[in-house]
Amino acid sequence: MPHADSLIITLVGGFVLAFVFGMLANRLKLSPLVGYLVAGIVVGPYTGGFVADTELAPQLAEIGVILLMFGVGLHFSAADLMKVRKVAIPGALVQIGAATALGWGLGRLMGLGDLEATLMGFALSVASTVVLLRALEERKQLKSDAGRIAMGWLIVEDLVIVIALVMMPLLIIQPGETLSGAELARSIGWTLIKVAGFVSVMLVVGAKVLPWVLVRIAHTKSRELFTLGVLAIALGIAWVAYYLFHSFALGAFLAGLVLNSSPLGHNAAERSLPLRDAFAVLFFVSVGMLFDPTILVREPLAVLGVLGIVIVGKSLAALAITTAFKLDRATSLTIAAALAQIGEFSFILAAISVSLGAMSRETHDLVLAAALLSISLNPFVFALIDRLGGRTPAPPRKEEPKATLADVM
Repeated sequence: MPHADSLIITLVGGFVLAFVFGMLANRLKLSPLVGYLVAGIVVGPYTGGFVADTELAPQLAEIGVILLMFGVGLHFSAADLMKVRKVAIPGALVQIGAATALGWGLGRLMGLGDLEATLMGFALSVASTVVLLRALEERKQLKSDAGRIAMGWLIVEDLVIVIALVMMPLLIIQPGETLSGAELARSIGWTLIKVAGFVSVMLVVGAKVLPWVLVRIAHTKSRELFTLGVLAIALGIAWVAYYLFHSFALGAFLAGLVLNSSPLGHNAAERSLPLRDAFAVLFFVSVGMLFDPTILVREPLAVLGVLGIVIVGKSLAALAITTAFKLDRATSLTIAAALAQIGEFSFILAAISVSLGAMSRETHDLVLAAALLSISLNPFVFALIDRLGGRTPAPPRKEEPKATLADVM
């Protein structure tokens, strides 16, 4: 039974340990995400010592999910995507398909059912925005051809995830339920109509109303009211989407997308950033709390299998696409390394699959293990591709000129 002070204890324990392990990870040249996940493992029920409230933490994590998706919408750029669409769109779709197929094959070898194996593969297909941005910024490649293509690639993956999060509750039939093909088609059709209506209202009406509201709030010259207004918009629209489609993600993403196109979009992103960062940390801590680290000992071959799909399978798929578009060696290798990891959206997909009864806790732990290890190993993957020619592009031959970003636009 939760104590009266569970909230403050969970917040203090989560933030303090996340800071300590995040700093340690940073000193070890790893992503701070690794530290946040380890902090969650330390306060989780599978390790000794202090145990945070395992019922309260996931609810705080939901706020983290909303603000993460809000941030994705705020930074979504259709113009940037259009510049690299010829590589990013087919690349993301092929890589998602390849990873899902490999995950399905591995899952079947492990004795999983078709649905669970497919969901495992799908969760392994989505790279982490946080990890990719940090890696490209450290290498000063965010504005390079490779950086723009990788970001466009990730935008497509994010859009696929948003659609999947809306459709999953419809497509996963609960045990004991019976649903004919006609009923399923009707349910999906009705949901798509509601989604289309909701998106239309947000993009047409919301694009006029929300910026107007922000301007009026800005006229008060109150920083607190402006920050509160931005959060109220994000959380409020996310709740409406959850009420209609059982998906916080769609509403939060659309709220960010609409505000992104407004004159005060940059201010909205800046004001919401501290809370987004704070609750994102709690999200990763709560994910760590759900992870049973003993799976690394109990199922080492399965862990190596899912890690191989993330690092090797996804990288080879990315290399195949970029080679097909005749991008230079350095660009291809950089994109492959940047996407050879999984993170926040994989956690969200796995958690929803578990809540819908379509994925076991064991498979969920495999996805988390793949994320933790792939994020930790990502700097070493970049070191490897640098040795293979990923840092400095080789000058193109005159007889066989390599394609540049402008060539594939």
